[in-house]
Amino acid sequence: MTETTTRSKPRLGRTYWTLNGIEMFERLAYFAIRAMVPVYICQADDPGGLHLTQDHKANIYAWWFVFQSVLPMFTGGFADRYGYKKTIAFSVTMNIAGFLMLATFRDYTMFFLGILVLASGTAFFKPALQGSLAQSMTKENSSLGWGTFYWVVNIGALIGPFLARAVTGAHSAVEWRHLFLMSAGFTAMNYLMLFTYKDVPSGASKTENPIQVLRRTIKDIIEPRLAAWLLIMSAFWLMMYQVWDLHPNFITDWIDSSSMAGFLSYLPGGVEYWTLDTPRGRQVPQELMVSTNAAMIVLLMVPVSWLVRRMRTLSAMLIGMSMAVAGTLVAGLTGMGIVLVLGIVLFSLGEMLTGPKKNEYLALISPPDKKGQYLGYVNIPVGIGGFAGAKMAGYIYGHYGEKAILALKYLATETSLGAGKNWDGDVATLEATMGIERTEAFVRLQEVTGLDATAATQLLWEFYSPQYTVWLPFASIGVAAAIALAVYGQMAKRWKDMNA
Repeated sequence: MTETTTRSKPRLGRTYWTLNGIEMFERLAYFAIRAMVPVYICQADDPGGLHLTQDHKANIYAWWFVFQSVLPMFTGGFADRYGYKKTIAFSVTMNIAGFLMLATFRDYTMFFLGILVLASGTAFFKPALQGSLAQSMTKENSSLGWGTFYWVVNIGALIGPFLARAVTGAHSAVEWRHLFLMSAGFTAMNYLMLFTYKDVPSGASKTENPIQVLRRTIKDIIEPRLAAWLLIMSAFWLMMYQVWDLHPNFITDWIDSSSMAGFLSYLPGGVEYWTLDTPRGRQVPQELMVSTNAAMIVLLMVPVSWLVRRMRTLSAMLIGMSMAVAGTLVAGLTGMGIVLVLGIVLFSLGEMLTGPKKNEYLALISPPDKKGQYLGYVNIPVGIGGFAGAKMAGYIYGHYGEKAILALKYLATETSLGAGKNWDGDVATLEATMGIERTEAFVRLQEVTGLDATAATQLLWEFYSPQYTVWLPFASIGVAAAIALAVYGQMAKRWKDMNA
């Protein structure tokens, strides 16, 4: 009786907290660059960036998602088979190598390769770390455990952009290099953390060869209930990841946060840290605005998890999806910094209900000896949705949303510079037709119209309405995912009743 009572207490042990520490360092390093890389890759007016196109960014991000989030459906089974701790050590090494490549190479091909190395390391890290966590928790404490884990993850996600802001400063090429080196250093801290706990046994067979592990992994994923859930969540993550991956460019191009910048300049660190000098005056750096998401989760994740601890997992996810869609619309359809931040707050509340519950759902339905494998599956929707979302964002934003491209379009169709140019309407031929580099387009627009940067931005915003073209397609997909999850919830309940 005493032993049973002790086991049922929702206590989280030392191993659990050590694993959370490892996750925090990994996420800190990851989000330090994730919040910044969209600007580094393709922002036309960034001083030290790569100045690649939205199509380049779309390709990089699409395959980043595939390697990072689809590979775990295979690496999860290997983590169960060969040991969680060894797998984590291997992943740390790969991540460091990836960060060093990003710090070293500036051409598209080698930078892309560095991203794939980093993504592959994360693909081994996630199921091994989360499998260890799942084996260290019970059904009684899993809701609190996964909610707390999600909270710790976002401590790293919150600190990362602030450290990135301190390192990048004016966005020079040298400062960008320091950012990637910093992430490599924080990742290396996990070598030390691995010595502080005993490996968590997976309970899986240790006699299977790699081909058998792979065969079992593919066989289990076609189970109908699991496959349907993965498809629905793929649609949701397609929308959700654009807050982190597209909003950095959208904010830099379009959002006026000058009123917020005036207030933040009085905080410790002063005007140079909290604001960025731009042609439109002092603005709040996009990475600090996007970090509102992580700040909200750090502040509210634990109490929200406690409040919904008895709510049905799928019900909590449905409410969360709906709130996230609403937040995406509020944040996407505005040009005002403060309204965008309020939208991110609403989005974050939805994420708090959806994010940790997806882990809890799969951990609870997974067989005891396949925790790592099933928690590898949890990343598949991120991979599928992220791939499709990145490709959509690259096309939509590259054709209808990027300020530099819209400036070129305006010059071609609405000014005397376009007279006699016979532009065929294809964005790919814009630069060649106009004889103007994409990186110089907005400055040329100001010269031709006589407008300053703020007025020229407003001109393009009112003429092309990029906010509607860019964000309504993603929100529509989020709505469809929420409706599909509601239907799935009813089917899952009937399935459970039939098999009771």
